[in-house]
Amino acid sequence: MSQDHEQNRSGTLQHEAEHTRANKKSPVMTYLVILFAAAFLLLLLSYFMQQRVNQEKYDNLQQTSNSAVQTLENLIAERDNLKEQNEALNKQLEEVQAQLSQADKAREQAESAYADAAHQANCLSQLNQIRALYNQGRYREARERLASYTGLEEELEKISAAMTEEDRAIYDPLAAYRNLADWLN
Repeated sequence: MSQDHEQNRSGTLQHEAEHTRANKKSPVMTYLVILFAAAFLLLLLSYFMQQRVNQEKYDNLQQTSNSAVQTLENLIAERDNLKEQNEALNKQLEEVQAQLSQADKAREQAESAYADAAHQANCLSQLNQIRALYNQGRYREARERLASYTGLEEELEKISAAMTEEDRAIYDPLAAYRNLADWLN
């Protein structure tokens, strides 16, 4: 019996020891729980920091994107403005070219009129030279000049035709030429 009692006692002590250990937390388990909690807190802290960094990057990208959109809109507006200016300048260029063309035509007409006037003045000068020689009594020289000025009568006809009746009544160069030619022949 004593052996049975001892075995009972030993079984009871073992039972008590097992239950008393279960109630007491072992220090290793507590340490592990603290380590897991610290690791979880560090992971959570790292996650929030990463979220903040990502949000800052997103905000920077959003600002850059907004800035790029604004720059693009400004460039498009500037391009449209330059197109309008280009069209206006092209219209001005066309107007100036038309004015230049008109000015060139007017210049050509003026040059032609000047050349005609100079030719008419030359013809009248030749007529006056013949008349001056005739008035000085230098008939032979007057005849030579009259013969050397070919086409003078036709030019004087054009001058006379361009004059008004009143001007021809005062002085008709064609009539004066024909009178001189008659007198010298």
